[in-house]
Amino acid sequence: MPYVEVNITKGATDEQKARLVEGITDLLVEVLDKNPASTQVAIKEIDTDNWGIAGRSVKTLRAEGKTAHISKS
Repeated sequence: MPYVEVNITKGATDEQKARLVEGITDLLVEVLDKNPASTQVAIKEIDTDNWGIAGRSVKTLRAEGKTAHISKS
């Protein structure tokens, strides 16, 4: 029974999260021949002021426009 946890910054739509769950499940079925009925995927959304990159919060980096090379938004 695989369990996969995905940590992302807040802001993904419900549709995007559903696609992640489906895609990760499909990948585990395809690559590892896992049973999709017992495959679990958890998405944890983290506030951008609680996520840091290179010693600075994502919130600050985004406000300064310095996340183009690491994030789409």
